[in-house]
Amino acid sequence: MNNSNTNKPLSFYVVGLSYKKADAEMRGKFSLDEKAKNDLLQQAKTEHIDSLVTISTCNRTEIYGFAQHPFQLIKLLCDNSQGSVEDFQRVAYVYKNREAIDHIFRVGTGLDSQILGDFEIISQIKQGFVDSKKESLANAYLERLTNAVIQASKRVKNETEISSGATSVSFAAVQYIMNNIPDIGNKKILLFGTGKIGRNTCENLVKHTKNDHIVLINRTKEKAEKIAGKFNLIVKDYADLQVEIQNADVLVVATGAQNPTVDAAILNLKKPLLILDLSIPKNVNEDVRNIDGVTLIHMDHLSQITDETLEKRKQHIPAAEKIITEVADEFAGWTKARKFAPTIHSLKEKLADIKKAELNYQRKKFENFNEEQAEIISNRIIQKITTHFANHLKDEDTMVDESIQWIEKVFRLNNN
Repeated sequence: MNNSNTNKPLSFYVVGLSYKKADAEMRGKFSLDEKAKNDLLQQAKTEHIDSLVTISTCNRTEIYGFAQHPFQLIKLLCDNSQGSVEDFQRVAYVYKNREAIDHIFRVGTGLDSQILGDFEIISQIKQGFVDSKKESLANAYLERLTNAVIQASKRVKNETEISSGATSVSFAAVQYIMNNIPDIGNKKILLFGTGKIGRNTCENLVKHTKNDHIVLINRTKEKAEKIAGKFNLIVKDYADLQVEIQNADVLVVATGAQNPTVDAAILNLKKPLLILDLSIPKNVNEDVRNIDGVTLIHMDHLSQITDETLEKRKQHIPAAEKIITEVADEFAGWTKARKFAPTIHSLKEKLADIKKAELNYQRKKFENFNEEQAEIISNRIIQKITTHFANHLKDEDTMVDESIQWIEKVFRLNNN
């Protein structure tokens, strides 16, 4: 895996930004829709970056990949989003090799989520890998790493209670509605946008509010009808958006549009309206705040909600971290073995050549030479020798690169 212009070795990097330092507006600048993700993968090919995975959610946009310098990946991100290099330098991060691996494990297991224990991100990592593999942009290392993160995520979810009382941005939205709107079961709720967060919010609304006045609107009506059928809800045409907003007590906006779809101009209200904008980039213009009776709540505010459920989850962080360490160590062992496997293979071939020459000599020297026994004994000796070397290279305290050079020099493995 070398760039055609230089022999500088590649490193594994994570470049990206998240809710920790980037506000919703900045995250919106760097967000990547499906077209942008695909364009990024195509550009990676032309720029000789041959293995990477991209994710873009409401809380983060990240690229995991191999490069000679992280700027190669930063350039891909900036070229395919509205974010600039200067923006990136202010709010983003770059992790390399082991730090990058530790980061993707924490992301995939919900420990780095805006709401602790939110596992929705793992499906994004899975899909990002699938997309890269379709374009032949995922090497064996990245495939093994992705599978290890998926394994760790499953174990953390199944073996700890860090996701107990399942919560997420969509759950926090419903929690906010229930805490701030009296008699919510009889109020009119309008959900605009039926992407993943929209679907999850809809499910939580039905489950927790017992409300049968929920209306769904989506630009593609068929998608809304599919979800409505599951929950027995009402679907209206996109053309009815303005009228339905006037009828609503609560408006939840969760679209994937790149520009605001709701602003002061389309609001002609006759009663108070609570608007929750769960979109990245923001899909509700700030000018709605100027209208009497309108309360606008954005995703970042919802994510600051810390209730007893989240406090309880924190107690399970050590158990989750222990699982991550176990799986990450297994992955590190695999990468180490992968590194020295060619050397062990060459050593085994060298010893086989030595054995062959020695058996030829002994065959001529002894009249009753036992060919079968000699083969069995010599093969066992070769196996024991190579196993000793392999165990040495697997040891945590071993300087693998130096040891490989030493073995290759002593046995002249490069001079066969």
